[in-house]
Amino acid sequence: MTTRCGFVALVGAPNAGKSTLLNRIAGAKLSIVSPKAQTTRFRTLGIVMQDNAQIILVDLPGIFKPRRRLDRAMVNAAWSGSQDADLTLLLVDAKSGLREDVREIIAKLAESKGRIWLVLNKTDLVERGELLPLTQEIGGLISVEHVFMLSARSGEGVNDLMGRLATELPEGPFLYPEDDLTDLPDRLLAAELVREQIFMQTHEEIPYQATVETESFKERPDGSVRIEVTIYVSRPGHKAILIGEGGHKIKSLGARARMELQELLDRKCHLFLNVKERAGWDEEKARLRAIGLDD
Repeated sequence: MTTRCGFVALVGAPNAGKSTLLNRIAGAKLSIVSPKAQTTRFRTLGIVMQDNAQIILVDLPGIFKPRRRLDRAMVNAAWSGSQDADLTLLLVDAKSGLREDVREIIAKLAESKGRIWLVLNKTDLVERGELLPLTQEIGGLISVEHVFMLSARSGEGVNDLMGRLATELPEGPFLYPEDDLTDLPDRLLAAELVREQIFMQTHEEIPYQATVETESFKERPDGSVRIEVTIYVSRPGHKAILIGEGGHKIKSLGARARMELQELLDRKCHLFLNVKERAGWDEEKARLRAIGLDD
């Protein structure tokens, strides 16, 4: 039987639903998700078997106008991931439509010579009659091979996309073991799940001014794991908010992250969180490398 294998980049503006789509297809939380924009900060692979094909989905940071070194590294990761892929899925939020940032992404993608498929996401939130005009307008800006309309949240239309990917990726051997879900190490998954809870449980600028690193990941004789995680923040006030009165907030962050991590790793986790102030961490090359980014 002929096997197929290839990298499929998920490209779009922040909050287009890239991480939700990756998690839906993989059947597991590989990339963190929140209602806030710019949640994803680095490339995440989701390895999915479909028929005789291995589909390697690359979830990339949303593309936006960068201001900080961190922002530049995120946007660079997104564009380089698209250039290296066998095929690019251009995700567009059907409800938001052709915003200016989406137009800018389309204009840059149109300059490439790669294969591009259009995926209109969140189609369950708009009237069907609005989808064809949006598709035609995008088609006037960029040439795409196929158009898919789906809802990553509900799963509607996702199987059609996967079926077509399985037949159109390049022929070749599998690049990963068939039971692998991602190439992310467990210690990085732990840090990301803590960061997800910061997005979910805090507000305003705090999630964007915090980074999370796993300092220690140690196996225990009983099969469980002890994980020590540090949250770096830019300001003293942010540290106080993350700890909370009587340590209430940090306990809540740790409890929710631990539950998610135990489900993902299928083992008991002892998670310990620490918060440190480090002004300007988002301009430090070492901090960016620690979270998988290069400037």
